Amino acid sequence: MQPYDPQQSRTVLVTGATGYIGGRLVPRLLEAGHRVKVLVRSRQKIKDVPWHEQVEIIQDSLDNGDSAAKAFEGVDVLYYLVHSMASGSGFEAKEEAMARLVASAAAKAGVDRVVYLGGLHPDNALLSTHMRSREKVGRIFLESGVDSVVFQAGVVIGSGSASFEMIRHLADTLPVMPAPSWVNNRIEAIAVRDVLHYLVAAATLPDKLNRSFDIGSRDVLKYKDMMNEYALERGLPRRLVIALPVPAPKLAGLWVALVTPIPLSMSFPLVQSLQHDAVSREHDVDHYIPQPDGGLTPYRRAVALALGKERDGQVETTWANAGVDADPLPSDPDWAGYKVYTDTRTFHSPARPEHVWTIIEGIGGKNGWYSLPLAWRVRGWLDKLQGGAGLLRGRRHPKTLGSGEVVDWWRVEAIERGHLLRLRAEMRAPGRAWLELAVEPDGSGSLYRQRAVFFPRGLAGRLYWLGVYPFHGFIFPSMARNISAAATALQEAGSEEAAVQPGWGVPGDTP
Repeated sequence: MQPYDPQQSRTVLVTGATGYIGGRLVPRLLEAGHRVKVLVRSRQKIKDVPWHEQVEIIQDSLDNGDSAAKAFEGVDVLYYLVHSMASGSGFEAKEEAMARLVASAAAKAGVDRVVYLGGLHPDNALLSTHMRSREKVGRIFLESGVDSVVFQAGVVIGSGSASFEMIRHLADTLPVMPAPSWVNNRIEAIAVRDVLHYLVAAATLPDKLNRSFDIGSRDVLKYKDMMNEYALERGLPRRLVIALPVPAPKLAGLWVALVTPIPLSMSFPLVQSLQHDAVSREHDVDHYIPQPDGGLTPYRRAVALALGKERDGQVETTWANAGVDADPLPSDPDWAGYKVYTDTRTFHSPARPEHVWTIIEGIGGKNGWYSLPLAWRVRGWLDKLQGGAGLLRGRRHPKTLGSGEVVDWWRVEAIERGHLLRLRAEMRAPGRAWLELAVEPDGSGSLYRQRAVFFPRGLAGRLYWLGVYPFHGFIFPSMARNISAAATALQEAGSEEAAVQPGWGVPGDTP
């Protein structure tokens, strides 16, 4: 058997580079000496990532076979990391059609290998829609005529992963948990660093290898024990998890959506994937790829590493940052052809622009929104009850932002560092909303500008704006004043330690 050569340089193309795994894989492929291309729908979404200038960016979609084949020309290894967490009728058919189109385009372009990351699942079990779809996509690549490596992983543990966020928030919030019967299922988790180790190694595996590999930590626990191991690592008392004799996937999905940052659209698929044991059936990957230095990461060690990354503000990617594309705010909303409502505030601050900008870029998450925290919390819970994002998503880094990143129920649509931050709302509302925060020099201080923009959808949207408008009269003026006050305190202290003042922000939901 020919061993893989980690020194061999390949031309690789990564789809899903804006996602949780893809965004971490790209810099590791670069570190391994590969020439990396990424295929994205929008260049804007990756313009602030550290590796932006080191890759070739192809702005396109995978909806057209001819354009995909053209994008794949000259590619040795194609990483297919595209999987939607959407649901509803036609979901599986769309996933299958996309995989078949990509497989055909890869064959036409002469790609040597496709690498796909699927889900760990038992044989001969009635799988959930998403697990069944992933299994089918993997099979399509294996039967495509292009050599394919399909990794099958279970629960991925890492800072910012959806599975880790689900465990963390459940264990942090609930000392006693009545839970469905699936909490007694056996789960083999895997650290995100080990997933990336296998994905990078796949680029230099020997030719004529076409098969799937189960990958995991070899550390098998019941799901309820995973929550308890997390609690112990966090220094919390053991959680009492009471397994009820019912699976209740829909009820559990709703509960997870309310208690954790995971929205309803994702919590259902995540919970459904836990309905069966998820344990490796074979360890053949050891014959092809050496384990990472120091061996595979045990579950509790993976938890400790994830907590450490969050504590140190070193989270590379998060599940929430892999958001859907949406139309940006028109350059002139009043002339966009729609009914539009705006709320504009200006405030002269004695603080210099750079200090006001520090507060602007650090807004949300643990730092809060500098105005009536109870009102923000109530609106967040109302959004969660409707299946929206709420305030629990937080933000990836406490001080810096990039295009496409989430900030609670907002997403960064545009950032002109030092001047303007535009946030697009992802809350449930009858219309589309944006919030702009900007600063410019004004004499010895600065001029702070704040603008809320709302495009109502039908009569419900207009009534919604009229209903919240009175609250804007309290929230937005105090927000402008408190941001200015925080910037002034920061300037006077000469340190960012003064950026958050007690009572101005929303209490943090993350450790």
